[in-house]
Amino acid sequence: MSDVVTYEIDGRTAIITINRANKLNALDEEVIQGLRAALLRFADGQERCAVLAAEGDRAFSVGADIKNPPKEMWQGVPGVGVVTDKPIIACVQGYCVGGAYVLVQMCDLAVAADNTVFKYPEAQVGFTGGLIAGAAAKIPHKLAMEFMLLGQDLSAQRALQIGMVNRVVPLGEQMAAAMEFARILEDSAPLVVQTIKNLVTDTLPRGPAEISALIRDKLLTVRDSDDGVEGRAAFAEKRKPDFNGS
Repeated sequence: MSDVVTYEIDGRTAIITINRANKLNALDEEVIQGLRAALLRFADGQERCAVLAAEGDRAFSVGADIKNPPKEMWQGVPGVGVVTDKPIIACVQGYCVGGAYVLVQMCDLAVAADNTVFKYPEAQVGFTGGLIAGAAAKIPHKLAMEFMLLGQDLSAQRALQIGMVNRVVPLGEQMAAAMEFARILEDSAPLVVQTIKNLVTDTLPRGPAEISALIRDKLLTVRDSDDGVEGRAAFAEKRKPDFNGS
């Protein structure tokens, strides 16, 4: 696991934390790959739910690191880079900007500190990865368009009103509130929780960027597999490949 993303187990809950507060938890390649590794561990582990959090009071994350952007942002996004049928709770405080909001959007539940400010300024900076389009399937259309297109600050209380988060609590209490949800999920019937999450995933439409990322993930898996390496080596060495299916 990367130093900039930590993984702790509390009871039956995984706590995945972005640990780059000195850079306002900006998402660079190391953070994204750390999130991917943590989400894969969670998906394959015995933990029944996860909390996605970040260090520091000033920012959950200011989004992509402009000076050192990640190669494939989607690889660290729950439900896109790593698909799991176990619930994930976002625990947010301070600024939550751009791609960082996509992380929160793809979680199943969200708790925000009262100092949280959501912002999606990509139309004002001239770039988008497209994953944000899923907001229109998760909150009312006009409000989603306002958030996505205008790039204005959106307070924690406004986010609560329009359904972007489940609870708003005083700063410093957001992890405790997230763990209240987690404790309920820990004691709930796993098959029911997983079935409901899977049915909801099948019910909500996926945007083109999500679909593209899911397909690209499969293609990269093939490319980076042992068979992929063997196939390229065999071609270069002009011999018959010895595939093993992994």
